[in-house]
Order: sequence, then C-alpha cells, then structure tokens
Amino acid sequence: MFHLLKYLTPKDRFLTLLCIALVAVQVFFDLQLPSYTQEITVLVSSENNDINQYLVAGGKMLGCTLGSIAVSIVVGFFAAKIAANLSFGIRDRVFKKITKFSQREINKFSTASLITRTTNDITQVQMFVASALQVFVRAPIMAAWAIQKILASSLTLSMLVAAAVIILLTVIIVLMLVMIPKFRKIQRQIDDVNRIARENLTGLKVIRAFNAETYEEKKFSRKNTALMCTQLFTMRGLAVLFPVMILIESTLSLMIYWVGAKIVNDLSVAERAELFGNVVAFNSYAIYVVMSFVMMMVLLIIFPRAQVSAKRIREVLNEDITIKEGNGIGAESETKTKGELEFKNVSFKYNDDETYCIKNVSFKIDQGKTLAFVGATGAGKSTIANLITRLSEPDSGEILLDGIPLKDYKFEELYQKITVVPQKSTLFAGTVRSNIAFGKAKTTFSDEEINKALKIAEAKSFVDKLGGLNAKVTQSGANLSGGQKQRLQIARAVIRKPEILVFDDSFSALDYKTDRKLRDNLSRELKDTTRIIVAQRISTIKKADQIIVLDHGQVAGVGTHDELMKKSSLYHEIVLTQLSQAELD
Repeated sequence: MFHLLKYLTPKDRFLTLLCIALVAVQVFFDLQLPSYTQEITVLVSSENNDINQYLVAGGKMLGCTLGSIAVSIVVGFFAAKIAANLSFGIRDRVFKKITKFSQREINKFSTASLITRTTNDITQVQMFVASALQVFVRAPIMAAWAIQKILASSLTLSMLVAAAVIILLTVIIVLMLVMIPKFRKIQRQIDDVNRIARENLTGLKVIRAFNAETYEEKKFSRKNTALMCTQLFTMRGLAVLFPVMILIESTLSLMIYWVGAKIVNDLSVAERAELFGNVVAFNSYAIYVVMSFVMMMVLLIIFPRAQVSAKRIREVLNEDITIKEGNGIGAESETKTKGELEFKNVSFKYNDDETYCIKNVSFKIDQGKTLAFVGATGAGKSTIANLITRLSEPDSGEILLDGIPLKDYKFEELYQKITVVPQKSTLFAGTVRSNIAFGKAKTTFSDEEINKALKIAEAKSFVDKLGGLNAKVTQSGANLSGGQKQRLQIARAVIRKPEILVFDDSFSALDYKTDRKLRDNLSRELKDTTRIIVAQRISTIKKADQIIVLDHGQVAGVGTHDELMKKSSLYHEIVLTQLSQAELD
C-alpha cells in the first residue's frame, strides 16, 4: 500500500505535511473543550458567581468549536485533493503500462481484471488515503494527548478507561481476523462480475441467436449473488462494531460517574464542586480515548481491502513487458531500402503451449510487391501478421525490416513504416473524418487526402450517402455494416502511405466486385507500398506476386498462383474448394 505513496507529487507531499499540522491544531481545539466544561461545572456548583464568568468560559468553548470546524473543513478539502491527485497519477501510470502490454501480458491478467484494477482498485486506495489523512493522523495524537490528561487526573478512573480499551481492541482484532480474507475474495468476485458483464455486452447477438438469455442471466446472478453475500458478511461485521462501541462508551461513562460519585460523596461540600468538575472533564477525555481507538481500528479494518487493491495495482505496474522498444535505427539507416521485409527461420509459440504456432518460417518480400498467405484455419496466418507488427515477439529467428532487425526500431518509427488493417473491425465513436484521421496528432489530413483514401478503399459512395466526412459513427461502428467498417479501416490505413500495408483477412466482408476494385486501386495508387495479405478467399490473393501456403505453422509451398497450382497439392485442394475446374480453365 505504502509503495504507491511514492507517486505523490512534491506539492501533494507538502499538502500532506500541512494536513498533519492542521490536524494537530484541530486536536488542540477539541481537547480544550473538556477544560472549559470543567470550568463551567465548577462555576455552576459554586455560589456568588458573575454572569460574565459564564460568558467568558462559554465564549472560549464556542471559539474552540468554531476553530475545530474550520480546520476540519480545510483538512477535508486538502485530504480529498491529495487522494484524488494520487489516484489520478496511479491510474495514468496503470493505463500507460497496459497500453504497452503485449497479448501475453493481457492474457495473463485478463481484460476484465485489468478494467477492475484500473477503476475499482484505484478507487479503494483513494478512499483509504482520504480517510487516513483525516483519521489515522488525528486518532493517535488525540489518544496520546487525552491519555496524558487522564493519567494526570485519577489513577482509579484511568483503570476503567484501560479496561474499556482492552475490551474494544479484542472485539476489533477478532473482526479483522475474520474479515481480511473476505476483502481479498471481494476483489476477485468483482473481476468475475466484470468479466461476465463484458462477455454479455460483446456477445449480445450470439446470446439472442441461441436463445441463451435465461442461461446468461442465471450465470450472472450466481456471480452477483456470491459477491453480494461476501459484501453483506463484511458489512454485518462492521455493523457489529458500532453497537459494541456505543455499549462500551456508555458503560464507561456510567462507571466513571458512579465511581466519581462515590469519591465526591466522601468529600466536604467545598471540595465537591472542584472534584465534580474534574469527573465531568475526565469523562470527556475518556470518550476521546475510546473514540480515537475506534477510529484507528475502523481504518485498520478498511486497510486490508485497500492493501489488496494496492497489491493488484502493483502487480500491473511491476509486470515485465516482453516486447520492449528498440533504441532507434538512426538517420543513416533511413537512406537504405524501403518496404523490404524478411523472415529468417522464425518460430513462435504461446506461453503455455508446447506446440509451435509457426516454425522455421523464412521469406523475403521487396518494395512494392504483394505477398499473400493462405492456409487452413489455425495454420498460423494471423500469427505472422502479429509478428510483423510486433504484437508478438518470436521465440527464435529474426525479422528484418529494410535490412534492420524489427526489435531495433522504436515503436513510433516502426508504425510509421508499417500499418495493419486488423481482422476485427475497430472504429471509434465520432465522425468518418475523425476515424480516418485517427491518431494523427502533429498534423492533420486535409479533406482532399481523406476523400482520396475513401476512393481507394471504395468507401466514398456510401460515405456520401451517410452525410459526408462529418457523418456520425457510433461506438464500434454499430451503425455501419461489416463491409462498410472494413472499408473505413482500409481507408484509415491507406491515408498514411506506409512502406508496408498488412491486411489480416480484411476483405472477408466485401463482395467480390468491391474486393476486386479495391485491390486494383491499391495496385494503381500505392505502387511503392509493399502489401501483405492474409486471406481465405483465393480470388483476393490470386494475383499476388508471391503466395506462401502454410500448413500447421510451416511453409508448405511458395510461388505464384500458377506455380502453386502445379507443384502444391495443398494449394490446389484449397483452390478447388472455392472455384470449379471450369472457372479455373
């Protein structure tokens, strides 16, 4: 938990010290009140007192009360500001760290857990810090100061306070031992609820298509009920604490006045007034002591949940990133070849998988050429696309871009050279213009450039029907068809004019006519751009300069369409599943 405090800014650290000083001032004001209560009690019990004496004592009490309130408001404001700034800094660091994760790290934590760690866990830490700055500082100071006042008053009455504190601590320690494991369990259950909710939202069409609403509702209800039961258990445990505290506090006051009455009864009338005032003041100090321990223990009960959350946050921040940024290729290397990609005996497998997804894959593609990959499902086509864009790192072998190892590039350099059109269409809420120009920070694309990219992607006609470049695009492009989303994705990639364009099964939702026109546009308008196509459709890759046939992660054939038809039985078989012999002839 305390490791996260290093993310406090120098300004917030200064405000923290200021809060501690202000809390000490607040405690001073609060502990002056029993003294004035004692003074007024003595005045009431005495004879021939001037009304001005009551007004002076009452005025002092009012001044201390108002001072305590004012300081409390300032401390609360600063505590909230410090906690909010801390959570802002931590959330910013967690988000930036997650954006650098490769698929391996994301799979390790799971998307649902990363969402919980970025939201709920950081909120738990924020709430604890805000409470600690007000309570954890105030309670020890108040307890120490009040105990010193108590010991100076009466040893007999001090024993009553000690007994009450011991009983209270015993109750709180038992509650902590019972509830700490439950707090850990709650965070895991929140992960489960988030995971199921996310699956239902993303898979809504599938759920309805298979009439599985009732099944999913029951699955969510089980996890939600389990979370509710755990939270109820912890809340009931905390609820026990307050009645016990009130019982101990009331019993302690009763015992103090009962013992004090016995002592007062044995004194003369002249001595009774002063001692009675001392008993009243002693009771106030005793309540302060009990309240201080209660505040500290309540905070210690909340602390385990914040500690669990802090540990989960640290796991993300301390996670080693498998794909690290290179040192940069330098200005001299920029003058070499452009758009040339080479694989040298590249192999890759996932963490827990013993079988390689791809093994000893080697090829080379020159600038302006078209390279296509084809093969059965699971042959390793998309894995190669991920390796080219460094979403995954090869276990062995080397990938060269323009003659330089891919791992030597800085990410910004790499993604200026390579642009990928992913298999799953991803659009963002906004307009057609904002989606095509997505990520362009330093300069913006002109409308002319955007329209040209839309024409190349065969998207200009439907965009005009939607209302032009300012046409609204909803979250994930829900108001567009699959083919429209794919074409907007292709336009977004084309406008950047990269050295290498990677199409990971990006033509699957297009009709054959649009597919052909789009590929012709790419060949005509992007002559210097190297194109790498991963596809299942033979018509999409038929005219590629080089086709690589993959079979169980290994290269089963290399050549043009005509060459592979003669020498690769696997490719011939794939072609015949889509085209008849008459169409081929």
